[in-house]
Parts: sequence; structure tokens; C-alpha cells
Amino acid sequence: MSKHILIICQHFYPENFRINDMAFEWVKRGYKVTAVTGLPNYPEGKVYKGYGLFKNRHEVKDGVEIYRIPLIPSGNNRFCLVLNYLSFPFFGFFWNLFTKIKADEVYMFETSPMNQCKVGVAYAKKHHVPCYLYVQDLWPENVEMITGIHSPLLIKPIERMVRKIYKGCTHIWGTSPSFVDSIRKYVDKEEWDKVSFMPQYAEEFYEPKPPVEHKGFNVIFTGNIGQAQGLEILPKAAAVIRNEGVKDIRFTIVGDGRARESFKESITAAGVWDLFEFAGRVKPTEVPYLLAKGDVAFISFADDELFAKTIPAKLQSYMACAMPIVASAKGETARVIEEAECGVCSDIGDATALAMNIIAMRNMSKEKLKAMGQNALNYNKEHFSKQKLMDYQDTFLK
Repeated sequence: MSKHILIICQHFYPENFRINDMAFEWVKRGYKVTAVTGLPNYPEGKVYKGYGLFKNRHEVKDGVEIYRIPLIPSGNNRFCLVLNYLSFPFFGFFWNLFTKIKADEVYMFETSPMNQCKVGVAYAKKHHVPCYLYVQDLWPENVEMITGIHSPLLIKPIERMVRKIYKGCTHIWGTSPSFVDSIRKYVDKEEWDKVSFMPQYAEEFYEPKPPVEHKGFNVIFTGNIGQAQGLEILPKAAAVIRNEGVKDIRFTIVGDGRARESFKESITAAGVWDLFEFAGRVKPTEVPYLLAKGDVAFISFADDELFAKTIPAKLQSYMACAMPIVASAKGETARVIEEAECGVCSDIGDATALAMNIIAMRNMSKEKLKAMGQNALNYNKEHFSKQKLMDYQDTFLK
């Protein structure tokens, strides 16, 4: 009889997170999979059309049975975001009291907020089953970055919660070696072996597409437009590029998010709207075709030490599509780009260096850019293979 995996995570289909693909893959591998999640509202902060307290609370997608517990959408301000963070574990407490779901193991895909994991740890403890955690966002570091608050009055209680969650887990994965080191700070030393590195992979539809002819040199960004991405550096770099007299570089922004309007305001302030095009939010399966219209793909972060520890899922997506990469990043992301020899990287916040790197890539031959893209694809196959990573997880779940 196949094992029953219970996924507990605040964000799941139709929200675009990699856990969706992992769940569908487990079904293909013969597992029974149930997902307990919230009402979809990411990234705009509004509940998706067709969903609500009395709509689509239970559905089946590609063999995964999905149950949605109530939550307060994140809205467009910090007060609503706090309520969103508190509401899932609150309603999850009552779900745990009354659920009749009987699973063999719990799997938690942790994006913020980490307190969502209290629901999964409580279920595993109640039913005496293994509990696995895949950490995407580090807490309390993420809270400090978002709020700017470093007071022990806030941070110490969060640290205690994090320690308790980690203590209740059978095994924990971090998405970078630096994540593993950070997680172990909150795990007893004798249990360090239960924390290991597992990078994210790109879904199979991320693959190279035939290049599309276009005018000029196109720098393309895809994904969430949020505070963490630090996209305000792009208009500053665009202004430097204009001052250098280079006229054929353009920027295409694919995606949406809470910081979209402030990003647009930064473009207005820099006076470079004619260099930008917004493609809006698209289905993930459309992204490879949009990347085929670009010459290089762009990654950036806000200036916070937390992001030096991060390997963003976007990086694997770009590499799987054989895209040369220009980045405003440091730490783990810069390391991967350097090891793979698939692009160029400047320090976070250095708009002039970013502009010079973009101009340098624009001046490279097509053969050089193609070689960088091939390096990205080769590195992705070697280090971020879906088959290898899912096989690795199977050694724990079987």
C-alpha cells in the first residue's frame, strides 16, 4: 500500500510555488498526497477569483487532494500581513482538532510565515508520524529584514518558536549551504545530522526555447516584484546606461507583486520609462517563451545579509532555460554564477557596476552569450536535477 504524504503549507496551487510540482511528482511516483493549505492570495494579497470561505475549499488537482482552511489575505499593508501570518496557524489549530485525515508522514514547504509549521508539527506529534521540513525562508532573519525591528522583545519569542518547530521535525532541508548553517544555530548540536542541504529544482517545462528575433538588447526579469527583490536598482542602472550613450538596451519585467507600484515610481523618478516594458503576471509555463525574447536574465536582491545566504528558485529557472545571467547579488547566488561561468555579478546596490556589466554583456558576441547559457544549462543538470533531488527525498519518505 502506498504511503500517504500530508503536505501542510500556507501556499499551494493555484499559487505558484515549487511544492506544487513536487506534490504532482509524488503522485506520479505512487504516493497518496493530500495538501492542507490556505485560501490562495499570493502575491497580490487578494483571494483569487473563484475561491473563498464557501467556494473551492476542497478540490483535486492532478491527483492531489487539496483542503483549504480559512485565512486572512495579506492585503497591501503590514497590519493585514501580520493578520495573514497569524490566521493560518490559528485556524490550523482547530483543523487539527477535528480532521479525520490519516497520513503516514507530514511534509512542510516553508515560505514565510514560519509559524505555519506549527500546524504540521502538531499533527505529526498527535498522530506519531515523521515530520519533514523544507526551509525556503529563514526565521527570525526574515522577520528582522521585513520589519526592521531587532528588539529582543520581538525576536526572542520567534527564536523560541523556531527552536520548537525544528525540534519537532524528523529531518530539515535548507536551500543553500548557508541556510543549513543558519538552521543549525537553532538545533541542538547532537541533532545537526538531521539538517542537510537540498537546492530547489526547476520544473520540467523550464527548458531552452528557440531564440525570438527582437530589436536591441533585452534584459528580462521574471518573478515576484517584492521588497526582497530590490528591483529599484534597475531604473538607476538604466539611467547610467543612458548617460553612457548606449541606446539599444531595454528591460522587460514579467510578474507582479506587492512592490510593483513603488518600483514603477522609481522608474518615473529616474525618467527611464521608455526603456521599460511590463508584461504582467503570466503562467509559469509561459516564462521560457518570454525568456527566449531576452538576451540576458536578471536577478537582484535588497541589501540585507539574509540574501547572501539565499539561492533563489529563479536562478534555477533561468539556468534550465540556458539564459546568461546578470545579477546584483552576493554570497550563494554570486558563488553559483561564478562556479557555473554563466554570467556576471555586481554588488547589491551598486547601480553603476550593474550598468557597466549590462553594457559589457551587450558588447559580447552572440557566441560568448550562447556559451554562458550552455554553461548555465550544464550546471543546472549537474547540481539542480529534478530527478536526482526527488530521488534523494524518496530515501527519506519511503
